[in-house]
Amino acid sequence: MIVVFYILLLFMLIAAIIAVETKNLLSAVICVGAIGFGGSLIFLFLRAPDIAITQIVVEVLGLIILIRATIARDLTSISGDREFFGTVVSIVIIFLIFMAGFKVLDSLHDFGTPVYAKTEKAASQTYIEKGLEDTGATNIVSSIILDYRAYDTLGEATVLFTAVIGATVLLRKKSRKSPEVLE
Repeated sequence: MIVVFYILLLFMLIAAIIAVETKNLLSAVICVGAIGFGGSLIFLFLRAPDIAITQIVVEVLGLIILIRATIARDLTSISGDREFFGTVVSIVIIFLIFMAGFKVLDSLHDFGTPVYAKTEKAASQTYIEKGLEDTGATNIVSSIILDYRAYDTLGEATVLFTAVIGATVLLRKKSRKSPEVLE
């Protein structure tokens, strides 16, 4: 399973380098979207589907905004020379982030080994041991989502709702009223 993470990190690194180096602005925007999609796949493999869904929704909304802005201004290419120093710094930063990803992946436990089994005071242990006592809910999942992690759940729902509203506003027609009515 760790090989999949390395492949995804390599994919994200290649997309980041292409996004920095390409002269076609639309290709750079698409590469940035590929980086976000790779990140959401990593979240899925780490068994965090709620974060993966949020990442995909935000990434899609961001891509819609960037692609519309790029196409609306007819800016599909970058003209002029790029500074060598800026390009080198960008590639070094991307490489450092890539290496940090390797370090994080190496520090993870074996895939499938629950962290709460190795940590004495893990949040999950508290949920299991004191969930009924603290919340009074007989369903432990509901008590976690609605009591212990209510703000987190509210934040995720707000991000998803905002993304849907934003996409709806961006994709609608300019105006449904005729120009005479607007005057």
